Amino acid sequence: MSKREEFLAGERVEDVALFLADSFVDGDSLADHGESVPDGTLLVVPGDTGRSVFQTATGMEAMGFAKRAMGTEGTIDADLTGGECPAAGEEADGDESADHETEFVFAFAEEQNEDVGDIYAEGDVIHAYAYCDCGTAYSQKWVAGER
Repeated sequence: MSKREEFLAGERVEDVALFLADSFVDGDSLADHGESVPDGTLLVVPGDTGRSVFQTATGMEAMGFAKRAMGTEGTIDADLTGGECPAAGEEADGDESADHETEFVFAFAEEQNEDVGDIYAEGDVIHAYAYCDCGTAYSQKWVAGER
């Protein structure tokens, strides 16, 4: 089982997953350290390392980005390699030239917590946050292994 499969199954809750589109990090050496996927690179790394790599690659602080993205629900691919921008079909941040391609995804898993209730009582929860080339940040969460 790959690191990504383990992460999506909720077996790597101390790690984070990062997808970086080729168009976003063109020529970057990150491809040497992650899994090559269509249109980009996906890394599953320890949490602190992942947050540092995220900040270096994007110029944003990971948890600040996550907080921003939480305000907008969208659909993120179950394999973490893209998503469907909720602003597609409308202007976002005044950029009519955007083609709504996902530039990056940041995700972490949270262990099952029956005390919290909701989906957290059902199993480990994947929290995923995506950034579109139009400037829209969005999020989705789901029970690990159910997508």
